Amino acid sequence: MKAPRIHVAADYAVGDDVVLSEGPAHHVARVLRLAEGASLELFDGVGREARAVITEASRKRVVVCIEAVAAGSGESPLAVHLGQAISKGERMDYAIQKAVELGVAAITPLYTERGDVRLKGERAARKLAHWQAVVVSACEQCGRATLPPVYPPVGLADWLTDRDEALRLVLHPGAAGALEPREAPASVALLIGPEGGLAEAEVEAARGVGFTPLALGPRVLRTETAPVVALSLLQFRFGDL
Repeated sequence: MKAPRIHVAADYAVGDDVVLSEGPAHHVARVLRLAEGASLELFDGVGREARAVITEASRKRVVVCIEAVAAGSGESPLAVHLGQAISKGERMDYAIQKAVELGVAAITPLYTERGDVRLKGERAARKLAHWQAVVVSACEQCGRATLPPVYPPVGLADWLTDRDEALRLVLHPGAAGALEPREAPASVALLIGPEGGLAEAEVEAARGVGFTPLALGPRVLRTETAPVVALSLLQFRFGDL
């Protein structure tokens, strides 16, 4: 049986003891109900993994001993920055989860003209923390050792201003173009709009800073489905699928 895989932000060194923080400790001791002697796989979120064994497990404290350390091997050679229009509830969680599983390098939630979600103050902070937890869970499941950042939500215009990726794509059902053959780019910016789609002015603003409109076939995809299809296509063409 494969050892459970858990994110633990720590400096890993063979032979060191690591005291798990409250969240991972609760998961190990109370959810998984693991005892002393059980094996764990840890990852630090910045590219390293460790094999560990539990040396102490109680309701208040879990300690593991690091047995081996290695570089993570789950990262794609293609760095995709996903600009995803914010959608409600589980739709956004699904988009983030699947983007992480498909190797995305960074995610920025976006406010767009037709998007109906606006976050402020404490609500925005809670939502960002929730999305970051979705990333952690997805990395635990899919084998990545690096946590792709979820940046604080920004307006589309601000996100477009900062783009310098080698290939920039905006999904647009009315686009005539498909993904053209080319050498694999070092980086990609992928823009996905809300349920009602991006406004024409937003598509033109993206075109103005080097984005190419891209259609994903004759059917209109939901906003949470679009990143799954687009990232799969990009990873198949340029990445590691």
